[in-house]
Amino acid sequence: MLYFDGCPNVEVATLRARKAVETSGVLAEVTLVRIDDSADAERRQFLGSPTIRVNGQDVEVSARARSDFGLQCRVYEVDGKLAGSPPVAWIEAALFAPRR
Repeated sequence: MLYFDGCPNVEVATLRARKAVETSGVLAEVTLVRIDDSADAERRQFLGSPTIRVNGQDVEVSARARSDFGLQCRVYEVDGKLAGSPPVAWIEAALFAPRR
């Protein structure tokens, strides 16, 4: 999970990522990677905090073609509503997706 200090949604996103790993039964580890500045955000193709990736792929499939990288808060559209972190179901789906 990529994030920046002060992001209000990191805790919820971390809990959801850990829950997805636990309930999926997939052997995986949740690792937090702090993004320090705009150059780091660009280099890591950071779409905002929090960003969760599995095997390098964003858990939000529709976001994979985006290029608006930077130090920004990220929002997710889930069932027509905005959320500060992706749902457990998206993370679980990414855990089961074939590696690229």
